[in-house]
Amino acid sequence: MAPIVVPRLVFASHNAHKRDEVWAILAPLLSGWTPADLASARDLGVPSPVEDGVTFAENALVKARAVCAATGLPAIADDSGLTVDVMGGAPGIFSALWSGSHGADERNLRLLLAQLVDIPDEHRGAAFVCVAVLVTPSGREVVREGRMEGRIAREAAGVGGFGYDPIFIPAGLTVTAAELTAEQKNAISHRGRAFTALAADIALL
Repeated sequence: MAPIVVPRLVFASHNAHKRDEVWAILAPLLSGWTPADLASARDLGVPSPVEDGVTFAENALVKARAVCAATGLPAIADDSGLTVDVMGGAPGIFSALWSGSHGADERNLRLLLAQLVDIPDEHRGAAFVCVAVLVTPSGREVVREGRMEGRIAREAAGVGGFGYDPIFIPAGLTVTAAELTAEQKNAISHRGRAFTALAADIALL
């Protein structure tokens, strides 16, 4: 009978894309860790809590605290979204729900493009924001933030990434985030920056 493998850390997410992306960011920074050391909430059957915070940090902490309490293991979580300057920072924490149903990526980005159809290029500034957190059973909580500045394209392009990546052009580039390789995106992304900052705290576990 194979031994039971207990993970060292749980990622409080049911999004497989996010889990893979976060592991790709963390793996080079965590010496001696293996993929089995990072489980997801979905792997362990932990339900998603109600995200009732009003900031990215509050929602990330809600998720990590819930998973930490349910599993007795250290937990990491993130909350992220797209903030558009001319829309006063919207869709913000409502990014995944912008078209009315959670995770409807195609509908979300099509709605956003329609809302910005008459906005000239010089006013299409935007940023992806990610807040990554670590919560431990001892009650320690660490919060780190990452940003990726850029602008909203006029039409979707690229097949990589997820969410609003096909309509977001990172600052200094002429292609969307969905046209970058995973390695290129992780090197500059909001999530890459937030979890890179958090890696030093995770390494102390």
